[in-house]
Amino acid sequence: MSMQLFFHSNLHSSSTNCFFDKEESQHIVKVLRKKAGDTLHITNGKGLLFEAKLDFATPKQCEVSILKCTPQLPRPYYLHLVVAPTKMNERYEWFLEKATEIGVDEITPIICEHSERTTIKVERFEKILLSAMKQSLQCYLPKLNAPIASAQFFKTMLTDSSAKYIAHCQENEKRLLSRALKSFPERITVLIGPEGDFSTNEINTALQQAFVPISLGDTRLRTETAAIVACHTIAVINELTNISST
Repeated sequence: MSMQLFFHSNLHSSSTNCFFDKEESQHIVKVLRKKAGDTLHITNGKGLLFEAKLDFATPKQCEVSILKCTPQLPRPYYLHLVVAPTKMNERYEWFLEKATEIGVDEITPIICEHSERTTIKVERFEKILLSAMKQSLQCYLPKLNAPIASAQFFKTMLTDSSAKYIAHCQENEKRLLSRALKSFPERITVLIGPEGDFSTNEINTALQQAFVPISLGDTRLRTETAAIVACHTIAVINELTNISST
């Protein structure tokens, strides 16, 4: 049977036991049919993987004792995707799920001058990230930031030292992202605009702050598709870089 991963945010390396709430306990007992004595795998979303024994199992509460704690290595790069909310919420939710599966560390919804949607459902988005982390058996939960206006975001980036890229639709000179990543950086920020694209003012501000204008291919992509293409391109280039250096 394939491994199931559970989540408990309060676990740390010296934890000896923990309790699951009613929702998770019902899933353990009713859906997965786990019983006392069974082994569970748990993460705290901060890079630790725990092996635990189920001591007490009811649909209202489960208790486990920790048998082993194993730190998991993070990715060799830190990816921050800054993506404008899509008009349809479901599209952004799809992006969150797939980006988590592929590999992302931080996500910031950016409200641009041409944005049609200016609010997001933070609690729902966090649940999607958590579910995708568990499903893809990862031990690092991506950080979801509060939505931020583009002008404010650019102010926060003034002191940021990551390699910065912006994907926009205007006919300016751009480099393919896969080519721009020739010397693979440790920290990467990618900016993806709304359906109506970034404004000229936003693009100029980004360029003044050393954002590299990038292309993600020959076709025009939806916001959520562009974000996934960027995320996957970075993951593949990282793998190829690792292969060539071994």
